[in-house]
Amino acid sequence: MSDTICAISTALGVGAISIIRLSGPKSIEIVNKIFKGKDLTKVNSHTIHYGFITYEDKIIDEVLVMIMKAPKTYTLEDIVEINCHGSLATVQKILEILLTLGCRLAEGGEFTKRAFLNGRIDLVQAEAVSDLISSTTEASRNLSLKGLTGKLSAIIKELRKDILDVLANIAVNIDYPEYEDAEEITLELLKEKNSKILGKLKDILKTAKDGKIIKDGINVAIVGRPNVGKSSLLNKLIEENKAIVTDIAGTTRDIVEGSITIEGIKFNFIDTAGIRNTQDKVEQIGVIKSKEMINEVDLIICVLNGLEKLTKEDKEILEYIEEKKRIIFVNKNDQKLEIDIKDKDVVYGNTIELSGIDALKEKMIEEFHLNKINTQDFTYVSNARQIALLRQCQKILENIEEQISIQTPVDMLEIDLKKVYDLLGEITGETYKDELLDELFKNFCLGK
Repeated sequence: MSDTICAISTALGVGAISIIRLSGPKSIEIVNKIFKGKDLTKVNSHTIHYGFITYEDKIIDEVLVMIMKAPKTYTLEDIVEINCHGSLATVQKILEILLTLGCRLAEGGEFTKRAFLNGRIDLVQAEAVSDLISSTTEASRNLSLKGLTGKLSAIIKELRKDILDVLANIAVNIDYPEYEDAEEITLELLKEKNSKILGKLKDILKTAKDGKIIKDGINVAIVGRPNVGKSSLLNKLIEENKAIVTDIAGTTRDIVEGSITIEGIKFNFIDTAGIRNTQDKVEQIGVIKSKEMINEVDLIICVLNGLEKLTKEDKEILEYIEEKKRIIFVNKNDQKLEIDIKDKDVVYGNTIELSGIDALKEKMIEEFHLNKINTQDFTYVSNARQIALLRQCQKILENIEEQISIQTPVDMLEIDLKKVYDLLGEITGETYKDELLDELFKNFCLGK
């Protein structure tokens, strides 16, 4: 990391201000070459200076330049931020000049990657930065901030310490059997210690489901046969005329989406094409998409026409979603109902008088126990990579329990414990592969 990188840190587009960020050993030197104002090499750290960016005797822009000297910076390197006017032409011109003078265009997330590699943050905190940038609700924002504080990292590191203590004693038992001060790790004692570690791990994973709900929201598919009111229901739920509503069956032929926040959690609604047997090729594609969506979402709202008896198509849809988390919405209860359905997850309502809409929302809250999610603590695991690694650890620890029951020697189980130790290290970045970092940071925006 001996080179100096630069990138635009603000969103591209016309605005009052744009920020170009540099990080690296020559950041101050390079900007000083084109800055007309104070000598930036002699100013104090964490100060802002007014002046002009000039190049080849031409004024490029009037700017404010912030100087932040290592090590008290985001990357622990010298950082310079040029605050210029938000014209695309101006921003691109300054960036072009910086690249000409020896900067390298930063890769996605490279500033945060340098912060990690320089030891300022760990991988949990790095991923929290990305989550914070993309957060869309107050709950997801708070969750990301909690990751930045290092509380989750501390929990993972404590687990690694518990495992390391066991591994150290096993090593002493094997290599120095005459050393009497070391605790002898018998199968019985290993079972006890392994059980405690597994219990802590399971406690962390208990929060994973709620964490993903807070972070990503809940995806809800609105399904049913054509012309039962799916699009009308979507429009009423999100309080916006997003989906086209007509009396013609089969109007919706593709996925239509909209979102609302309930109890601080984002609900992503997807209005699907009506499910029925049809000869229309375009509509057939929509029906296939609808069925695919049913298998991908977290919740299904099945809309039925309350003015009719259950049709063959209704029954087929209900059978198809029987094993899924679902709520049945019987529409058109402002008129005389003819439908006959007995199900604990039925909500009656209509999209004319808005009857049942609040009851439907309450049912969604109940399905995911949103009122029980502790939105004050926010110490949740919500990152898919972290959850996958924790589940691997759980599987190995459970396998160790099985091996202990059949009297597998302690020195053989030591290998599995080391694997768990390394996997937990991958969560925080204490052990990692270069390919992992490349994959993790490539989805960050360039200026972060």
